[in-house]
Amino acid sequence: MRLLCCLLVAATVQAGTAFARPADIVEPTLHIAAGGAAAPRVVLTFDACMGDVDRRILSVLVENRIPATIFVTSRWLKRNHAAFAEMLAQPDLFEIENHGAKHIPAIDRPMKVYGIAAAGSAAAVDAEVEGGAGAVRDAGGDNPRWFRGSTARYSRSAIERIRRMGFRVAGYSLNGDGGSLLGSKVAEKRIASARDGDVVIAHINQPRHSAGEGVARAIMELKARGFAFVRLSDVPANGSDGTTTPVPSS
Repeated sequence: MRLLCCLLVAATVQAGTAFARPADIVEPTLHIAAGGAAAPRVVLTFDACMGDVDRRILSVLVENRIPATIFVTSRWLKRNHAAFAEMLAQPDLFEIENHGAKHIPAIDRPMKVYGIAAAGSAAAVDAEVEGGAGAVRDAGGDNPRWFRGSTARYSRSAIERIRRMGFRVAGYSLNGDGGSLLGSKVAEKRIASARDGDVVIAHINQPRHSAGEGVARAIMELKARGFAFVRLSDVPANGSDGTTTPVPSS
């Protein structure tokens, strides 16, 4: 099923499913400026690929006033109007960003990543990025500033294209839930191990997967340890592979 589309790095946690990556296909990292020993901070980013909303995670964020950056697809928006309205009503907590129109990898040549067909051309990359941003705006959100593509893999030429479209490309430094396929205890341990300056990736669209339980518990563990939570656009962020560097004027 396409529920497995949120594979971000699921194949790296499944034995024997390594992805043979051509040299020009990258999986960017992203860190934020550290807060220091007295005030460590992290960014919680959540992908909403398709499916539903995981209330276990959303409730923890809302009830504890914990900011997060949510990457939504057009497909998820179409069936989660109430959850999206709830997020929009709390702009101090939720930064809504672009996860694409159809949730396909932003790679501008024909190939597959973990069995998912990539965009396949420059025009298709444009449609994926612009379609996702347009869906956020049409649903009442602000114009997105960040883009994260399906599988978190990109061709270098697609990154350059996305940057010229005005978006920063959101990598991550800590994979929290293995594409939502990890068990709750493993997801909890991973996220609870976050360090100052980490950008955590997890999923908020799989309420029937056990990973969400661990994600929710780990957020509370980080809070108890004194971590501050910020959104991607609130602090300086530095990504690899040219994902956040200024775009030269043409």
